[in-house]
Amino acid sequence: MSDIPSKARVVIIGGGISGCSVAYHLAQLGWTDIVLLERKQLTSGTTWHAAGLIGQLRASQNMTRLAKYSADLYTRLEAETGLATGFRQCGSISVALSGERREELWRQASLARAFGVDVTELSPAEVLNLYPHLNIEGVTGGVHLPLDGQADPGNIALAMAKGARMKGARIIENVKVQAVTAKDGRVTGVDWVQGGEQGHIAADHVVNCGGMWGRELAGQNGVTLPLHACEHFYIVTENIPELAQLPVLRVPDECAYYKEDAGKILLGAFEPTAKPWGMNGISEDFCFDQLPEDFDHFEPILEKAVARMPILAEAGIHTFFNGPESFTPDDRYYLGEVPELGNYWVAAGYNSIGIVSSGGAGMALAQWMNDGEPPFDLWEVDIRRAHPFQRNRLYLKNRVTETLGLLYADHFPYRQPATARGIRRSPVHEQVKAQGAVFGETAGWERANWYANEGQEREYRYSWKRQNWFENQRAEHLALREGVGLIDMSSFGKIRVEGRDALAYLNHLCAGEMDVPVGRITYSQMLNARGGIESDLTVTRLGETSFLLVVPAATLQRDLAWLRRHIGESAVSVIDMGGNEAVFSLMGPKSREVLSRVSPNDFSNDAHPFGWAREIEIGMGLARAHRVTYVGELGWELYVSADQAAHVFETLIEAAPQLKLCGIHAMDSCRIEKAYRHFGHDITDEDHVLEAGLGFAVRTAKPDFMGREAVLRKREAGLARRLMQFRLTDPEPLLFHNEPILRDGKIVGQLSSGNYGHALGGAIGLGYVPCTAPGESPDEMLASSYQIEVAGQIFAAEASLTPLYDPSGARIKA
Repeated sequence: MSDIPSKARVVIIGGGISGCSVAYHLAQLGWTDIVLLERKQLTSGTTWHAAGLIGQLRASQNMTRLAKYSADLYTRLEAETGLATGFRQCGSISVALSGERREELWRQASLARAFGVDVTELSPAEVLNLYPHLNIEGVTGGVHLPLDGQADPGNIALAMAKGARMKGARIIENVKVQAVTAKDGRVTGVDWVQGGEQGHIAADHVVNCGGMWGRELAGQNGVTLPLHACEHFYIVTENIPELAQLPVLRVPDECAYYKEDAGKILLGAFEPTAKPWGMNGISEDFCFDQLPEDFDHFEPILEKAVARMPILAEAGIHTFFNGPESFTPDDRYYLGEVPELGNYWVAAGYNSIGIVSSGGAGMALAQWMNDGEPPFDLWEVDIRRAHPFQRNRLYLKNRVTETLGLLYADHFPYRQPATARGIRRSPVHEQVKAQGAVFGETAGWERANWYANEGQEREYRYSWKRQNWFENQRAEHLALREGVGLIDMSSFGKIRVEGRDALAYLNHLCAGEMDVPVGRITYSQMLNARGGIESDLTVTRLGETSFLLVVPAATLQRDLAWLRRHIGESAVSVIDMGGNEAVFSLMGPKSREVLSRVSPNDFSNDAHPFGWAREIEIGMGLARAHRVTYVGELGWELYVSADQAAHVFETLIEAAPQLKLCGIHAMDSCRIEKAYRHFGHDITDEDHVLEAGLGFAVRTAKPDFMGREAVLRKREAGLARRLMQFRLTDPEPLLFHNEPILRDGKIVGQLSSGNYGHALGGAIGLGYVPCTAPGESPDEMLASSYQIEVAGQIFAAEASLTPLYDPSGARIKA
């Protein structure tokens, strides 16, 4: 066809709001030869029937930054393109019907203040004043965000499409992409079909914005894009006389949202158990289609809504709508370059918040494609967090029945998914289960988060206060501090790097020194060119040309992708060894005593100093003992082949009655007392290694490693901020993350992580504090007074730049 080019710099697949946003923002950056292909008509998948709610407050600073960008963009698109977006800042109100929900809303209000979002907490009477049609029976409070709003999703997408065309992009409808072509690990273009004709566009980049079609398209290339469509319901009333403009209203405890539009009310639902759709594929001719009505499914929501909003009882239903939307296993969308194929990009899986997300997501992805790195930390939505097993359709179908409803469920700390569980298990899963383990899930792994006592229920009772496992965590925490505990850490990501060039390759990627004796363990970071932290890991030299890298379970795919991306011409192999070995973390001042009971090896400091690994005997088996710690005590991580894991585990349990099994929650509360960093919270690719307080792990004497120049520049210029540790002096409040930090009475940041310090007697948090001037000294920073805001209350905090627990590290090397 004459209007379909044979070559392009980038082909964008999908003409919903996401694809239009990527095209618009690449064009704004000066890209030419942009081609967007839409299988039917623009907006015809999900965009056309979206509710169009624009809520600027998201769960983190950068996600809020993207949402605020979207709102700002939608206010100026009309002037730029001449197409109205229908965006108006009518504000939004969220109301609570319980004390727990009010605590959540109050915490969100604190977060909003830290992010510079205008917010006001409301009493029930104040809620009624702003929304006079609401029945406030049972309402315990609310929050008002006056700059939130609503918009016309279809017109936004069309406006961005026009803006892209004005800069030279080609947007072509009724062309289906049949396949993404690739060679030598990189995309080469797309094959297309239009009517009875077929063709190929050669391209340097391909962006999958295929929405609910995206998973199957990605799967053709072995790319993991875990999303699944669900039915999403709303009704629109008949015209209600004299209905004034109203804020968007959310009543999450009743799974409902309300939007006034042109004298009508739109009532939408995020029901607790959703209806997956499209399990067996989506019809070729699906275009602006609706799904069959299911009034029985929607009726419980409507019944509560009529009681909550009595004017609905008098209003007829004009439209009962049911349409598909894509949901992901963790309710976060996917953005970025996939790990399996170079220059294959994704922007999909928006979980019913695509309108507020797509403006910012398109901007961020365009900058990422242009610069070769994300503009700021996007780990929350990074496609590299997806794991290959999540391609399984039955897994996705089961999980998304839950994730749709979780959008409006209480967002309690430590909440665990209830569906699609038990997929990845430690070799001693059944043994720890028999000992009372209560499991959580990370990257599909079942991990013992805490251990129930005999007769105690083995499940979570969620709360914003002390949950039902708080005392269990305390007992496990103190066992690690005072006695000996064992944590099953078999979920660790384990990567072998082998080959003639392994040493040079790792010395280039890691900031620490890799040229160490066989058996030496090095704690290090892999940095980007800005000095930001791409990976936080330990590297153990197993042989002259063989190394073991240990990373968090959640970041394994990200770390593998980073390593493989930088192989170049090096003669190395990067191998995922994750399921081959179990890992038992034996920690505490009595850990040496326990090991001596089950092994003939010498565990003295002279025979096995800190930071070394060697093979040992345990019972009748063999293990590799790594003397390292993430809890801040004397201890060893025992790496055992999967076939011997049960024997070694049973040997340890039987030989040491004083040994206490401990969970991930206790490990986390210990690590935060010791101010150990957590990747994804305390350290990200946006956080400079020196400002994160990890300069001790960097060896600038090495002549060439990624990020070296950025480290030297930062040392010369001085730090702009520092990661600090805080302890609340009041022992009652709890910290989780994102609580605002006040320095001398003014909000200067928010906590990156938090937990309770059972040995320190109060809640502990980590968070970055800006320096008043570059290079401000530690003493000057500590001379200020610090407070932490928790759900609107201000609490005094002790601040430190060194670990509050065992600052000298004497216990580790005991």
